[in-house]
Formats: sequence, C-alpha cells, structure tokens
Amino acid sequence: MLQFETLPPSFATLLQTLGPCFTAPTFRTFAVLVAGMIAQPGRHTVTGMLTAAGLAGVWHHAKAHWFFSRARWCADALGMAVLAVIVEQLLPADAAMLIAVDDTLFRRSGRKVYATGWWHDGAATSKRRDATGWGNRWVIAAVVLWLPFTDRPVALPVAFALCTKTGPTPQVLAGRLVTRIAAAYPHRQIDVVADAWYASAAGPAGATVGKTRQRAFPPGVTLTSRLRANACLNAIAQPIPGARGRPRRIGTRLGKPADLAATATFTPTTVRRYGRTDTIHIAQITRLWYGAYRSQAIRVILIRDPDSKTSTGYDLALVTTDLTSHPEHIVARYAARWSIEVMIEDAKQTTGVGQARNRTPPPSPAPSPSD
Repeated sequence: MLQFETLPPSFATLLQTLGPCFTAPTFRTFAVLVAGMIAQPGRHTVTGMLTAAGLAGVWHHAKAHWFFSRARWCADALGMAVLAVIVEQLLPADAAMLIAVDDTLFRRSGRKVYATGWWHDGAATSKRRDATGWGNRWVIAAVVLWLPFTDRPVALPVAFALCTKTGPTPQVLAGRLVTRIAAAYPHRQIDVVADAWYASAAGPAGATVGKTRQRAFPPGVTLTSRLRANACLNAIAQPIPGARGRPRRIGTRLGKPADLAATATFTPTTVRRYGRTDTIHIAQITRLWYGAYRSQAIRVILIRDPDSKTSTGYDLALVTTDLTSHPEHIVARYAARWSIEVMIEDAKQTTGVGQARNRTPPPSPAPSPSD
C-alpha cells in the first residue's frame, strides 16, 4: 500500500507546499490520489488511482469520490498555490510572466451531467469547420516557461473556469482568470497570448453587447492574439486645430488586414520561434479596431514568409495591445502560445485528465442572518 512517507523526497516536498490548501485528512487523500494518478498505466479514473496507489480493497472508493464532490478545498486556491511554486522556483525575478489562454472540450455522455452542452470541439477528427461535441468546456490559463532542459516552451496550467450555457462567455472567464493571476502578482509585467477566439477579450465593455460586456483585463496587462481576417480597421483620428464640436473618435476607414498588407512596408527580420530561427518579413501598423477596442490604439503586425505566394499579401496577422515591444518579440511571444495546445493534448492523452468523471455543482452560499 502506498504511504505518503514512501514517496520520493522531492515529490513529497512539492506536495507539502500545497498542504495549506487542504485539511490534514483531505491532504492525505489528495497526495495518495496524485501519486496514484502518476503511477496508473491505464485509465485515470478515481478507482484507477486507488488501484495504482495500492489502496483497492483497503480504502472504500467513496472516500476518494468524497474528496472531489464534498471535501472542503478550493480549486482556485490550489491553482494559485501551484502558481506561487512556479513563480518562486522557475521564473526569474525580473522576467515578465507569459500567460497562454485557451479552452478545450471534455466529451461526456448523458443529459444530466452537470454543465454539459453542445460546444465547438477544436480537436474533433471531423473535417467540418463547425465540428461540435457534447461535454464540459473549460477555459484554461497556463504559465509559459522556457526551461533549460527543453528545446521548446512549456505551458503549466494554473487556473481554470467551467463554461455554462447560461453563465459568462469564455472571453469573460478568460479575463477573470487573468485578473486573478495579476492580482496575485501586481508588480510583475503580465503578457497574455491567445488564439483568434479571444482577440477582443481585452476590449472595453462598451464595444460589445450581451454577456460579453462583462469582459475586462487588468490595467497594464497586454494581450496578443491572431487578428481576424474580417476585422475592420481605422486610422487614429487626428485633432483638427480650431474645429468646433466634439473631436472625432475614429479616423479614416482603412479596411481589412489584406487592405493594410497591400500598402504596408515589410522588413526582413530574424525571429526565434517553434524551436528554430527564421527570417520573415514583418510590417507593423498602429491603428484602431473600433469594433473590438473602440478608441484604444492597437498594433497590427503582418507576417509574410520570404517565399510566400499568398493572395492576401500576408501569412499571419497579429493584433496586440503591447505598443512598445519590438515586433520580433511579439511574433516570438505569440508562437509560444502553441505550448498550451501541446499541454492540453498531453493532459488528455498521457496524464488522463478528464477520465475521472465526478464533477458536481458548487454548493450554494449559506444565507446571511439578515435574509
């Protein structure tokens, strides 16, 4: 039978740093389940973790299920404790924190499973662009690190939010996760990277309607994402001396990214990305994306390979709220976003995340005495 005292000292020490998130009995259950998950060569179900830990027939399986459904611990607090370990041990004191945001679908069956619905499944094997699946959709925020023993960036997840059909949108949930991380480290520069789905997540509330109006990014946090091909861009309005009335909020309509590429000046630049050094052509333009960011200036970075034959004039268009960093740094930063895609695939295929199906609704808050 697996005992906490028999775990490798380095692993036991790492688990001990997370001990304040649990009560003493709950922490022992947590440590055993984590060790069993790592040792399990088969499916990583709750009973599978107990079997790998040598506790099948010793502990009743209800004890492990109780840990997930009824025990008093908070996943948000646990994620922030993991983040603290990452920042203290793996991130230099003067380095900016790079956060990758994405979402994924854990397929489920059954109409009564909590918070399930039909969602877009980016990992679907179907060739249809609108491939969907029934299950739970999670928004994930991960810290991206460059470790000395790897040749590519690594994403370590630290915050999660469950999407529901009646709750906040993924863009709103992403903003809340980033806000939580920024609140824990207010004096550290935080840069966020995400795919095109979250391109407007840092925009003001007045730039959208419905539940997405709740979105918000903390001041000073930058967002870099892929610019949508149909985004309508405008010049920054220039004040006219002596003109009467309210100044214009937007300038001349410039069109879509393809229209910018037709008149942009591209410069050869060397960029380190995807584990190799490439020479690409880059054009950067500071403009307005009024539909997403209103009068807040954003920077558009157009990327084109030297031997590209694209008909749009560019191969990739990025949008960023970072107006000061060098464009090659922005390109490398966005390329590091791919690490969260690798992390999600590894978590599902190797670690077995999602195979333990015991999600329950969070308990309702107790009524106050005045109610």
